[in-house]
Amino acid sequence: MNLASLRPAEGRKPAPLRQGAGKAGARPAVGRWEGALDHMVRNVEHGRFERSLSGLTAFAAVITGAELWLEHDRASFWNRMMWLPVALTPPVAVSAVAGVFSRRIAKTALPVTSALVMLNGVQGTYLHIRGISHRPGGWKLPRYNAEMGPPVFAPLLFSMVGGMGLLAALLRRER
Repeated sequence: MNLASLRPAEGRKPAPLRQGAGKAGARPAVGRWEGALDHMVRNVEHGRFERSLSGLTAFAAVITGAELWLEHDRASFWNRMMWLPVALTPPVAVSAVAGVFSRRIAKTALPVTSALVMLNGVQGTYLHIRGISHRPGGWKLPRYNAEMGPPVFAPLLFSMVGGMGLLAALLRRER
């Protein structure tokens, strides 16, 4: 097969790249990603994205909660505050799952639990930074203590889960 056979003959229009592209008023086919981005924007505009983001929040809460439980268990929960994110994981996951099905829960319980998760993530970041400073050498050995001590950015990941839940609660919902 040569390239000449792929080009349209002179005077003929090339076939449309997607179905309906040749119709009046239809947008021309652009890149695959632009089409996906347009689809996502339409979902946000029509209120369909709120339910999806609520479900994604539930999934992320369970995964992140399991990871932080393993890490805090590895540290033997030596500080009582280590139990707080573990205790916040089920309520935010349940309210996010319920938010997929219930508009009322998505607008009441989900933002409350998500805000608590965000605040706990900020608090955890402070506690992790303080934990590194309490290690031998503290911040005088930043590379070693940041690698071997509590992970500085891990609580911010938990905060992002709360941020997703807040965003889901703020978005418009499909009727």
